[in-house]
Amino acid sequence: MNTRAIKDNIVKLIIWVSSFITVGILVWILAYVIKNGISEINIEYLTTAPHGEEGGIFPMIISTIYIVLLSVIISTPIGVCAAIYLVEYAKPGKIVRLIRFATESLAGIPSIIFGLFGFIFFVTILKFGFSIIAGAITLSIMVLPTIVRTTEEALKSVPNSYREGSLALGTSKLRTIIKVVLPSAIPGILTAVILSVGRVVGETAAVYFTAGMGRGIPTSFKESGMTLSVHLYVLAKEGISFNKAYATATILVIIVALINLSANRIASRFRKTNP
Repeated sequence: MNTRAIKDNIVKLIIWVSSFITVGILVWILAYVIKNGISEINIEYLTTAPHGEEGGIFPMIISTIYIVLLSVIISTPIGVCAAIYLVEYAKPGKIVRLIRFATESLAGIPSIIFGLFGFIFFVTILKFGFSIIAGAITLSIMVLPTIVRTTEEALKSVPNSYREGSLALGTSKLRTIIKVVLPSAIPGILTAVILSVGRVVGETAAVYFTAGMGRGIPTSFKESGMTLSVHLYVLAKEGISFNKAYATATILVIIVALINLSANRIASRFRKTNP
């Protein structure tokens, strides 16, 4: 066996070992959390409000759903349209460099800074108060770079022959983007949304400073609401109940897993209809 073959085998071994270590760490963390939290989960825990060490997390589930849906609704159209402009319309120059610089800068800002900005601007200056809408807008700004960059790569992966064929048939550029390019890029756009939802669901600092810690079920977006991640943080920080904290973490894991599975199913259907 020559030297090149030996080096290739060593590299393959390192890749396989690294992959197994990564998967093993993930499985270990999930198993540890679920093992400690599954015993606390029951119908009462999922359908009642918290009171001290007792009660459940139903208001937190509703608040989390509200914030996730609202932040995705706000950020996805903006992010997708920005990516379309960068890929389909923009010419290399100062404006494109400025947009990319702003996107990279936003992606590198710690979440606590977003939380402080949201608290000062949305909660205090705009007088939204601690509310679902303040938290959702703050989180939509935070996940915007992820949507822009991932959607941009998805649009770039669409073959130029699709665009050229559509334009050759006399279709306008806008209609080509809507009818040809976007359907082909849907799996990548869904990936961007999945990544954004995962970050929103697991975010604590930005939500703590903007959405507040309301323990009731919010009846409007102007009311305060505690998400599952904030509830988990409070349970662990104040030492109220570590078993309840593990149970909340288990619910978070299940929610993220369901979102990922649903999005993957939708993406696979789009791949079949747009091979």
